[in-house]
Amino acid sequence: MRGIARRLKKARKKVVFTNGAFDILHAGHVTYLEFARKQGDVLVVGLNSDSSVRRYKGDKRPINKQADRAKVLAALECVDYVVIFNEDEPAKLIAELLPNVLVKGADWAHYVSGRDVVEKNGGKVVLAKMVEGRSTTGVIQKILMGNRPRRRTRSRPRN
Repeated sequence: MRGIARRLKKARKKVVFTNGAFDILHAGHVTYLEFARKQGDVLVVGLNSDSSVRRYKGDKRPINKQADRAKVLAALECVDYVVIFNEDEPAKLIAELLPNVLVKGADWAHYVSGRDVVEKNGGKVVLAKMVEGRSTTGVIQKILMGNRPRRRTRSRPRN
């Protein structure tokens, strides 16, 4: 990662970093990643490893393995690099990369890992609005519920 970071800085590219599990990719993720990419010239996505996801999401996650999640992310036009990290948070990776912009979802406004090092080095943190009604947990719940028809109750005719 250091070599890539050096090349990008030498080429005077504005580097943007974001991170997450990106377990079951959905429209909310894509909207978020497109927003992140618009903040600079190059988007680097830190991807939580399988073990990292299990530690904070539980034993039933991730649904998709890290290699598959990385492949899907890398196929998106807005993503330039995908880097898998094993730690609980990407602070070490952010310190290596020193991005110009660190993007995180507004739901993480209370704590942005790496904020201190980015701002100390002249970068900025941008919070992205979340897409209402779009979440991996919601997708998983919908799958588990299946497409069961809603139970209808019939009203009785009044006498």
